[in-house]
Amino acid sequence: MNKLQRIGAVMALAFITVFAHAQTPDNNDVMRSNGKIYVVMAVVIIIMIGFFIYLISVDRKLRKLEKQS
Repeated sequence: MNKLQRIGAVMALAFITVFAHAQTPDNNDVMRSNGKIYVVMAVVIIIMIGFFIYLISVDRKLRKLEKQS
């Protein structure tokens, strides 16, 4: 990576940490006490699994097309 890409990556990571620390622990306690945090995590996991399945299927299709040509 060149110098500009490294600076951009460091800035992106800095922004991510700022946003991660901006959340208060009170919100997490409310979500845990109501049991909603498990619903949110289940939805996120389902979305991620779907995304990976989609990527795998696209990869297989691309391999098949590359073999044909």
